[in-house]
Amino acid sequence: MTSRMNLHAIRAIYRFEMARTFRTLGESIAAPVLTTSLYFIVFGAAIGSRMGEVDGVGYGAFIIPGLIMLSLLNESISNASFGIYMPKWAGTIYELLSAPVSWVEVVVGYVGAAATKSLVLGVLILATARFFVDYQVEHPLWMLCFLVLTALSFSLFGFIIGLWADDFQKLQVIPLMVMTPLTFLGGAFYSIDMLPPFWQQASLFNPVVYLISGMRWSFYGVSDVDVRVSAAMIVGLLVACLLAVRWIFHSGWRLKD
Repeated sequence: MTSRMNLHAIRAIYRFEMARTFRTLGESIAAPVLTTSLYFIVFGAAIGSRMGEVDGVGYGAFIIPGLIMLSLLNESISNASFGIYMPKWAGTIYELLSAPVSWVEVVVGYVGAAATKSLVLGVLILATARFFVDYQVEHPLWMLCFLVLTALSFSLFGFIIGLWADDFQKLQVIPLMVMTPLTFLGGAFYSIDMLPPFWQQASLFNPVVYLISGMRWSFYGVSDVDVRVSAAMIVGLLVACLLAVRWIFHSGWRLKD
């Protein structure tokens, strides 16, 4: 690791990854926003008008934090995993590893770009929600903290997936087969208090419950889990991912195969 941070290297990686996003605006931004808009139309307008309130919040507004988290988790993972997988697939990662660039600078460049794209998407979804339902944000600073920490944590997680994957199919396995079900079962469209006692307890083993609960508290002051526990969970995930990435670069696992 170099004694000084190589800002030029970070900027080069970051700008390259952001440029890729602008070249594919349809897939990167428009498609997730359109998909989320359909959720608002179906669940918020059509079904929500018949469901009344959940925890004192109109159903259309109640699902906003869950939909933001659903998009944020999937996009953070996809952006970061694809970003680092492409150099592996093309073989250019060896040039990156032999350059005077530390693992910290590589991670900051790739993960920073992925997190930025996810945050932009989250803000666009939040703005789009205004066209369908009225909502308020009681704790905007907490909301911003949850957005940033979630984007960073799952971009790091996606970065690890990109290093682990050895073909394009594996890039989609965890987002589609693991993260999406966990998000749907994590209270994105309901409060876990609505479940039978056994399933309420079982839901607490789902880490996504804590993320959605914390985000919902930042909006409406209601949550399934204490907001301090939610914050501790996301910080713990961030630290665990950082340690995992550090180990990968120091050991060369999946980098020098």
